[in-house]
Amino acid sequence: MTVFFPSIRSTAVHRACVFPLLLAWHAMPLRAGENWPQFRGSHANGQALTQGLPVTFGEAENVRWKTPVHGKAWSSPVVWDRQIWMTTATTDGTELGAVCVDAESGKIVYDVVVFKIAKPQFCHPMNSYGTPTPVLEKGRVYLHFGVHGSACLDTTTAKPRWTRQDFACDHFRGPASSPIVVDDLLVLTFDGVDVQYLVALDKHSGKTVWKRDRNIVYDTDDTDYHKAYSTPAVITVGGQPQLVSTSAGATIAYVPKTGEEIWRVRSGGMNAAALPLFGNGLIYATSAAGGFQLFAVRPGGRGEVTDTHVAWKFSKNVPTRSSQILVGERLFMISDAGVISCVDAKSGESVWQKRLGGAFSASPLFAEGRIYFFGEEGEVPVVAAADEYKLLANNRLGDGFMASPAVFANSLILRSRTHLYRIGKVP
Repeated sequence: MTVFFPSIRSTAVHRACVFPLLLAWHAMPLRAGENWPQFRGSHANGQALTQGLPVTFGEAENVRWKTPVHGKAWSSPVVWDRQIWMTTATTDGTELGAVCVDAESGKIVYDVVVFKIAKPQFCHPMNSYGTPTPVLEKGRVYLHFGVHGSACLDTTTAKPRWTRQDFACDHFRGPASSPIVVDDLLVLTFDGVDVQYLVALDKHSGKTVWKRDRNIVYDTDDTDYHKAYSTPAVITVGGQPQLVSTSAGATIAYVPKTGEEIWRVRSGGMNAAALPLFGNGLIYATSAAGGFQLFAVRPGGRGEVTDTHVAWKFSKNVPTRSSQILVGERLFMISDAGVISCVDAKSGESVWQKRLGGAFSASPLFAEGRIYFFGEEGEVPVVAAADEYKLLANNRLGDGFMASPAVFANSLILRSRTHLYRIGKVP
């Protein structure tokens, strides 16, 4: 592997945002005017309090701008002030980079190659070499391509502050776990078929602060069942932060500062991808294929807590790729095959289910009492976040969504397979 920094194709610079990045995750929605700096927003829960997001839209309705984005990459867009960043990659994984788009005009500000990879690992066609979503904060964007490389770029120049390419992991079907920032640490997840561990880097220098092997005892020697694609979340319990990370076989909580393990649940399963949620005094997590699937954990335990702190389990039409939405005492989700579910978040009982059909991998968005779902063929159903199923709109846009949405001002920022859209009321 070699690092490659060609000249930047555009050098326009935008003013930095004065809003601070919220580094600790909690179950609060995004407020109007906040940034969307990481996977699923400032609070990592897919919620926005932004007013005026359009309910209906299409190629000829409520499109503020539409910008082509080259390559094949499923990372979700992130937003800070007027900058929108996302990763990009060639289909064969030999070039990995980033694109920055101006949120007001839709024009490309930066388009850079960060890594050139001589012999990329295999990546399943369903995945991409640019699936992990970046983390964005004032002056910096953190990129992660799994074992192929991690980097911090200056957002005013798109030049590297530091890079790393020395971590080992056989992703087997490609990387997908997104990085998160916790105070001065950048936390990366490596859950391969050979090794499974978390590592925390000093976000300023890129140097390793701690590395923690998961030490999971699996139910099978088939290493395909040892991999996962999850992104951790930070919650606060008794005034202390916990880094909650799902994986194949187990869900584990760590001390963010040191990587010390706090508790674990033997949740089973494989390919865990959904980001954990916290509310109603419970942590909600999934084990994806097999195992507990969707389950709730009381967070106050220490050590092995499978038999003492699992509050409930739910296994009907649970998605293996997309994350859930928690609205009060209700969990909403859409299965890979297009079944929308509403679950009582306190008891784990089903409230309702509705089969729409289609394929869904992107995570949904909640705003103004509505939930937006994004299909792989471009369908965007909008339903009421209520105790009865109510379809508010059935939109269609672009050539399909693998990336999850972001929000800027009163607009949706949506990445299809080939384009980036700003969806909002046209002035």
